[in-house]
Amino acid sequence: MLEDECARLTEELKDREQQLVDLLQDYTDRNLQLVSAQHQVMTLTQRVLAHEEAAKAHSAHIDNLYLSTSWRVTAPLRRISVLSQDVKYSVRVFREALAAGKGMSMALKQALHAGAAQAAPEATAEVTDHAPKAFDPRDYKEWVRRYDTLDSTSLDRLQQEAAALRQGPLVSVVMPTYNANLDWLGQAISSVREQLYPRWELCIADDASTDPEVRPFLESLMAEDPRIKVTFRDTNGHISAATNSALALASGDWITFLDHDDVLPAHALLYMVKAIARHPDARLLYSDEDKLDEHGKRYDPYFKCDWNLDLFYSHNLVTHLAFYRGDLMREVGGLREAYAGAQDYDLVLRVIEKVRPDQIVHVPFILYHWRAHAGSTATADLNIKPYAMLAGERALNDHYKRMGINARAQFIGHGYRARHRLPKPAPKVSIIIPTRNAVDLVRTCVESIRDKSTYKNYEILLMDNGSDDPEALAYFAEQARTPNFRVIRDDSPFSYSAINNLGASQATGEVLCFLNNDIEVISHDWMEELVSQACRPGIGAVGAKLLYPNTTIQHAGVVLGIGGWAGHAHKGFSLYAHGYVGRASLASNFSAVTGACMAVQKKHFDQVGGFDDVNLKVACNDVDLCLRFTEMGLRNLFTPHALLFHHESATRGYEDTPEKKARFQREVDYMWKRWPKVMAKDPAYSTNHTLDHEDFGLAWPPRVRHADMA
Repeated sequence: MLEDECARLTEELKDREQQLVDLLQDYTDRNLQLVSAQHQVMTLTQRVLAHEEAAKAHSAHIDNLYLSTSWRVTAPLRRISVLSQDVKYSVRVFREALAAGKGMSMALKQALHAGAAQAAPEATAEVTDHAPKAFDPRDYKEWVRRYDTLDSTSLDRLQQEAAALRQGPLVSVVMPTYNANLDWLGQAISSVREQLYPRWELCIADDASTDPEVRPFLESLMAEDPRIKVTFRDTNGHISAATNSALALASGDWITFLDHDDVLPAHALLYMVKAIARHPDARLLYSDEDKLDEHGKRYDPYFKCDWNLDLFYSHNLVTHLAFYRGDLMREVGGLREAYAGAQDYDLVLRVIEKVRPDQIVHVPFILYHWRAHAGSTATADLNIKPYAMLAGERALNDHYKRMGINARAQFIGHGYRARHRLPKPAPKVSIIIPTRNAVDLVRTCVESIRDKSTYKNYEILLMDNGSDDPEALAYFAEQARTPNFRVIRDDSPFSYSAINNLGASQATGEVLCFLNNDIEVISHDWMEELVSQACRPGIGAVGAKLLYPNTTIQHAGVVLGIGGWAGHAHKGFSLYAHGYVGRASLASNFSAVTGACMAVQKKHFDQVGGFDDVNLKVACNDVDLCLRFTEMGLRNLFTPHALLFHHESATRGYEDTPEKKARFQREVDYMWKRWPKVMAKDPAYSTNHTLDHEDFGLAWPPRVRHADMA
């Protein structure tokens, strides 16, 4: 017994020593972050002040544009454009239905229904205003009216489908409640009773409410509908304990959660069950969501992407509506009281430890309305429930420990940042910089690397592609005499792919960092961040946050399909903008990142054969490389914590001649031929978001609609 106790104490001491080491490392990291931030502030403050008024004027200009006469006059043209997209969509639905063997009649019905989705049902028409309205692409209410309001035909069709699913899985809707607003509680329960899908049970646990009206209210509902089960707790145990009490009532094949003041649309459970039928191996499903204000108005939609592990590590991507396999829920053991406030985040963290990524399914429809009110987490006022954010930080760090991930998460105000430890010893980085002349740009780039980088184990390979400027040649020769600097001459016709492949073949580092000659370092720890991320298991290419010289965002990840090819997420946003649900300032996975500043392990680069120097000599090659990483099972990552300036296309220029345009179009055509599915539907970007701009605006129309659930 004494030996066992000594062994236990010894193990506990080791754990505490490791915690102390982690705390000291975290303290050191935070100090380095502070120093880096101070330098960044000094560098950027003057530029920000100079452009602040311009940004305000630009914002005012946009607002005035939407109110201008010209915007109203051209509204019919925009409506025609939307109608044209609807017609194209209907034709696609018709062809796909025929190809699926549904017959001419059914295919025609589906096509007509798809085209009618943008028409408003009579019940929601604003009969008091017959004048045509100006089209505002930010108008979520109008978007809902056109694309997320089911008309009578749609409801009839869904009711018929639901009737055919009477032998479908039983869904347990779990609801904890405590001193609820009875109007909102009634709406929440009614939204379950009005579900089109019939095979559900509502499991409610009242957490010893002190309001005397709550118990008789719930008892009357339980008497009305045998599918409603209620347990009344003797003592108040708070959210996790109450939820677990409700879970104890559940007998369903699938488990989902509903807060006592939130609302489900009538088709929510049906859509999730249909998704289960399409993905029989699924063990976790989640949908899009929006918010309800205290008057029932919908706003602030969260249109999610497909499963995105690193975005989930930055904030809870899953939230609502989530479906968990019943056996999986029993295996992980429900919610844990130690993580109150972030109990749902902790739950998903434990769930993903037991499922494969392909068993996590995203259903791209708004299937949950989250009521926002004073005291609600949905208000996103972090001062209301700061304990929830800190509980999430603790849950994330515990997950890292269980998974053997050498990282520490930190709450940063709007999400979490994970600081991944560098391998020991720190790997050598080969920085590959192609150039032709451009001595001033190269000098700025090289000197910023040397002066500002705290990471020291690197070499610079300057790839000289036919320089003939005497000043440039003299500078290159001078630098070639310095330690860890090589100049590699290549007089071949310019090919971004070929010259970078040549550099990679000559590199001696374990990590390759491809860098344009018009890049300027801002953050001192940029290399530590890129290298620590690139060396993680499962990571392919890592891209930095790049700024224009005026401090607006040039690159924060690449979104496929924008503008017919690809675009940079949040391009033109302020450096300080968090972007859509934080994606401009939180680490997350994108299908691709720009080659202007890209880090990747050399072994991964060699495994996929480097850049495609046959089909993609100048453009598209960085995106193609990233897609080949995903093809081999790796994730590409954008990190906002490596910050650099990018003087875009300062040397090679833009695609502005007939020859360049023709070559660029050939390369884009190749990308569509090589990657048709992912180019048409970027898994890291919602089908409800626009392909016309890089701002994560609404898609008019969305590229997946209710007809697609047929």
